Amino acid sequence: MRLSESVKPISYLKAHTSELIRDVSQNHKKIVITLNGEAKAIVQDLGSYEQMNQTLALLKMLAQSTDSKRKGRHKPIKHAFRDLRSRIRESQ
Repeated sequence: MRLSESVKPISYLKAHTSELIRDVSQNHKKIVITLNGEAKAIVQDLGSYEQMNQTLALLKMLAQSTDSKRKGRHKPIKHAFRDLRSRIRESQ
């Protein structure tokens, strides 16, 4: 779905709020809300929003991991598990 096909002015949102929310929720749509002809906000269903946030979090972790590896801030898995075992023993 192209966002350009789901653009509504804020007056539409004010006049048809429950209908718009129902449509967004049932059909997992995103609606761009305009103010004075300029895009200002997006209305989307909660499930899609949560999924997008989870995806962004995973992408951020991947980017951080890639950056750490590139900067040499990593160690072989054997060493990582050895260090974890040592920390566990120390805390007991």
